[in-house]
Amino acid sequence: MNFAASLFRRLNVKELVTKAPVYRIASDVPGEGLSLVFRRWATEKMAGSTKNGQDSKPKNLGVKKFGGERVIPGNIIVRQRGTRFHPGNYVGIGKDHTLFALKEGWVTFERNKLTGRKLVHVEPKEGHVLHPVYANAAQSELKVCA
Repeated sequence: MNFAASLFRRLNVKELVTKAPVYRIASDVPGEGLSLVFRRWATEKMAGSTKNGQDSKPKNLGVKKFGGERVIPGNIIVRQRGTRFHPGNYVGIGKDHTLFALKEGWVTFERNKLTGRKLVHVEPKEGHVLHPVYANAAQSELKVCA
């Protein structure tokens, strides 16, 4: 019983680590046994590389002026990629699809029932009248639909 207890006793991790022989090369191993632990040192120092170093600047996209807010000419209403929102009355579009106000007034958003497009309009303040091009286009649409 004493022999079996000494043969099969429990070892903790600390004993295994501290009592494990460490050899630098295979010829240092005494006898013909197979050694499981070799310490190998790097021959050169290598510079580490990382893939997490780069980061892009924020684009600050989204709606800047919401429905009912007052705008003056040149105010940015929506910054977007592509035409998620389309320009309506008194709204211009930039080359990066930014929508901006052309007249002073209030912002309104509308969804076209037929096409499903989201349109952004500026309702002009008192004293402004709809440009004749826009007025004629609105009348011709009514005649076509009626």
